Amino acid sequence: MNPRVFLCFCLAALQQLCCQALTWSEADPALTDGISPHYPWRMHQAGAGGLRRMKRAWVIPPISVSENVKQIPKLLVQINSDKQKLGSVIYSIKGPGVDEEPRGFFNINTTTGAIYLNAMLDREEHDIFKLTAFALDLHGKPLEEPTNLTIVVVDQNDNRPVFKNINITGHVLEGSTPGTYVTKAEATDADDPQTDNGALRYSIIEQDSPQMFSIDKDTGVIRTVQVGLDREIVDRYNLTIQVGDMSGIGLTTSATAVIYVGDINDNPPEFTQQKFVMEVMEQTVDVDIGRVSVQDKDLRGSPNWLAKYIILLNTDPLGDFAIRTDPVTNDGILSVVKPLDHEAQEQVELTIMVLNENDLSRFAPKTTRSLATVLVKVRDMNEPPFFRENPKVVSIKEGSMAGSEITRYTATDPDIKQPQTLSYKIEQDPAEWLIVDRDSGAIHAKKDIDRKSPFLQGSWYKALIIASDNADPPRTATGTLSIEILEVNDSPPHLFPLVGLVCSTPRKDSGVVMSAIDQDLPPQAEPFDFQLDPASTELSQNWTISRINDTHAVLQLLKELEEGLYVLPVWTSDSGKPPLAQVQLLNVTVCNCDAAGSCRPGMAAIFIAGAGISFGALMIILASIMLLLLVVLFLIIFERYRQRSDHKGLLAESEDDIRDNVFNYDEQGGGEQDQDAYDINQLRNPNKFLPPPSPRGKQPIRKDAPYNYGTPQYPRKPLGGPSDIEDFINDGLDVADNDPSVPPYDTALIYDYEGEGSVAGSLSSILSGTSDSDQEYDYLNDWGPRFKRLADMYGQP
Repeated sequence: MNPRVFLCFCLAALQQLCCQALTWSEADPALTDGISPHYPWRMHQAGAGGLRRMKRAWVIPPISVSENVKQIPKLLVQINSDKQKLGSVIYSIKGPGVDEEPRGFFNINTTTGAIYLNAMLDREEHDIFKLTAFALDLHGKPLEEPTNLTIVVVDQNDNRPVFKNINITGHVLEGSTPGTYVTKAEATDADDPQTDNGALRYSIIEQDSPQMFSIDKDTGVIRTVQVGLDREIVDRYNLTIQVGDMSGIGLTTSATAVIYVGDINDNPPEFTQQKFVMEVMEQTVDVDIGRVSVQDKDLRGSPNWLAKYIILLNTDPLGDFAIRTDPVTNDGILSVVKPLDHEAQEQVELTIMVLNENDLSRFAPKTTRSLATVLVKVRDMNEPPFFRENPKVVSIKEGSMAGSEITRYTATDPDIKQPQTLSYKIEQDPAEWLIVDRDSGAIHAKKDIDRKSPFLQGSWYKALIIASDNADPPRTATGTLSIEILEVNDSPPHLFPLVGLVCSTPRKDSGVVMSAIDQDLPPQAEPFDFQLDPASTELSQNWTISRINDTHAVLQLLKELEEGLYVLPVWTSDSGKPPLAQVQLLNVTVCNCDAAGSCRPGMAAIFIAGAGISFGALMIILASIMLLLLVVLFLIIFERYRQRSDHKGLLAESEDDIRDNVFNYDEQGGGEQDQDAYDINQLRNPNKFLPPPSPRGKQPIRKDAPYNYGTPQYPRKPLGGPSDIEDFINDGLDVADNDPSVPPYDTALIYDYEGEGSVAGSLSSILSGTSDSDQEYDYLNDWGPRFKRLADMYGQP
């Protein structure tokens, strides 16, 4: 224990004993139950001057209580105040365990000041409680300053140690020296680590034989203790580890530790036999011809076990063979990477060496079985012909004529002892340009060579030629013929556009941007050269052409010109060898521009600018205008004809209609002298002369209509566009017969011959009543002067 801490503890105990000695006589033994009361607020008596000096507050030592105490309630301590007699002081405590979480562990007798424990404590949850004690009078006023009480929970060994990992795993390489670190066992104990309850000790209580490991009792570190770890003999060790508190004699817990022995390359690979024999057909390439096998005691699948094969260079100087490792079986797979010739060499003897992927350990034993011999027999066979030049590259000019020779593409038969006769044919010719001689391999053009063919890839054309021997079965070879179609400069560049606008003031706009296109391809096309026709030297005084890039140039004014159309010959040349050029006319309209540089040409300039349009385009525009005028004229004629047909009316198609007018002869009028004729136009166009409405807004009443039927529609409209009078009358009869407002007998049928609704209405007796008073005749006033007398006779007075 620290000397300073021990000295402070002794002084505090001495102070507490002195306080008890001073206040023992004032305590009530019956209330304290054998517990000495504390007077934390003891004061000195008044001095000579009558003043009372407050003594420094007593420091109450921590009150210890053991966890898991089952005798509840348990008296812990008693506090007293000497300012009042017993029974006139109210004591209270506050803090964790009382009125703060965790609540309910402590309480105080408010009269005696005795503090009790009310519940069993667990140090692992709460190891200390700090309370505050109060002393009040009966009126609730403080008698003393609040004082602090500390309650310490004393630990008991009630928790077993626990391993952090109950299944402990360790790894160590075989051949490790004693003392090599393997792994560490770690355990914890919830009890107080400052006491023996939390003092842990480790031990190995059981392990596989031979005993190769030990454990540090304080730290739990597991190490090797002797030599002899060999994975090929024992690759795993099982240990049972125990940890105990109270320095190993208290509560204990055990766990299992598994130690895996790691592999090192301490075993060299060895061939299973010293000589291997294989066969291969001549001219065979990229085929496996056999396997060689080895054995290795190291960990299967690891780099210490995986074999690596090497063919010694002196036995395969040309690199005709290759060997690779099968990762599953660890065998060496021998293959031929270059064709062998039986006529040149009937068998080959190879020497192969085997190693591991990892370097061999210095502890590995020496071996003589790391080398083996492989004898490869080369079998004779009918070898296929081959093209010595494959692919064969030739160049021809575009436009080569049909029948011209392109090249001669021949193959060679490698069978020197028994040479074969070869024949040729075309296997692939997408554009069908070629024809090959069967015996000689000469290739000619079957049709003209077109440089613009879609079968070209860039400027290259590819064809496949097959060479076959006459063996049974025949062997073949495929040769690739790559033909480069050389571009010929046969098209001059074309200028566009051929029209443009410029401001009459130089440098007020950006000028006319021109470009050129060429049907040829580079290098027979761009870059293009633009300039004014050298023959027209006077143009260079007013105009200039500047090149922008390989395909564009700009035309600009050098000095102010009048508005109008200017035709400029422009000379355009390509970059071919030899170059081709042509002169084209560029129609440039010079116009007046505003401040923003926008061209505002006058009517004359616009008209003149039209001269730049080609003749064909001008004829198309004129033909379109004429066609539009013909369509408009046709529509006008059709509309006039339709209007004339409408004016003919109902009698337009009747051959019996020979009258120009209808004359009304009325004996009550002027007789034949009355020339007030009926307007024939009402008969021709009934829709334009509808009868006026009834003066009272009523229609004539039908006497023969049933009571519950509605009033018939008046006037009834005729059907649209009757073809002749007979059909019109029949249509009217059909409408009248199907009129739902009147019965089928004694029906007034209205014949609309005189138009849509007669001005006179109907005079049929069917519509007349038995009494004149029942009939309304006011509408006679609307029929004109001829019916005035009837209106006076029958109308309302």
